[in-house]
Amino acid sequence: MRAKTSTITCTMSGKVLVVDDDAVNRELLEEVLVAEGLEVVTAPDGRSTLQEFSRLKPDLVLLDVTMPFLDGFEVCRRLKSNPDTRLTPVILVTALSATADRIKGIKSGADGFLSKPFDQSELLAHVRSLLSLKAYTDELDRAESVLFALARTIEGKDPSTEGHCERLQDYSARLGKQIGLAEDQVTALHRAGIIHDVGKVAVPDAILLKPGRLTPEEFRIMQQHPVVGERICAPLKSFRLLLPIIRHHHEKLNGSGYPDGLKGEDIPVTARVMQIVDVYDALTTQRSYKPALPRAEALQIMEDEVKKGWWDPGIFQEFCRMTTGTAAAAGAKG
Repeated sequence: MRAKTSTITCTMSGKVLVVDDDAVNRELLEEVLVAEGLEVVTAPDGRSTLQEFSRLKPDLVLLDVTMPFLDGFEVCRRLKSNPDTRLTPVILVTALSATADRIKGIKSGADGFLSKPFDQSELLAHVRSLLSLKAYTDELDRAESVLFALARTIEGKDPSTEGHCERLQDYSARLGKQIGLAEDQVTALHRAGIIHDVGKVAVPDAILLKPGRLTPEEFRIMQQHPVVGERICAPLKSFRLLLPIIRHHHEKLNGSGYPDGLKGEDIPVTARVMQIVDVYDALTTQRSYKPALPRAEALQIMEDEVKKGWWDPGIFQEFCRMTTGTAAAAGAKG
């Protein structure tokens, strides 16, 4: 494979994994990319690429299609189906030119195609564009990590709430699936299990950890945490589906909730799911102001609240079915 040369002056940074079973091709691509300031790691086949990926943590993969053990299409498909690697850009480098091969590459999740023999200008344009995109997604990932860490710090202030976020992740995602929500909504519920109360960072510890009943003024301060949480998370576009959950998980169907007093189906369905699992977890775990209640007693209290018009009756019934199945499975194991 020979590269058509051109003059490129703008250097880049990042780690590129070059995968090709032909040593000459690997060396040629490595030479071009190293000249641009990039760190280059090479692999001779698809199988070794998958084995080494977690250790190498590349910012971009240049992947030959026709290789032994696993072809480039299959390697790309596996990388893109793994949540830990799917955001890493993959460029398929191939001599195949048929439309069917391009379609197969698109279906495998490839972010770009480069034909052999490659043009150096085209190669570097692809690499530069996708490395910029990867840098942007990494920045978003770091911002999300900071918010999740902040949310866990808030939970950690009160030992009685240990594990609350993880339980809400599990309950809400399972309940979302049970009622047939779309996959992106289920994912939003799972993520919101951690982040839904991040706005409590603005609530003084004297209120947040108070063992007794809050005064009216203290409760007004507490009622602002969903608004603060939404404001904190709003700049991240990746949190778009989480914002309604964060803001509205303390609303009630009859309009007596907060912060906006929404009624009925004006409350987003994902927030209605989070309401139910949040209340259930609060009732069934020990808190500074109350003991943990048995499952049956907690569900009876919640059923009475459904009759008051607080919670969505359909979603509550599905939650009862879900927890009954979980309890039965636990009993069978015991």
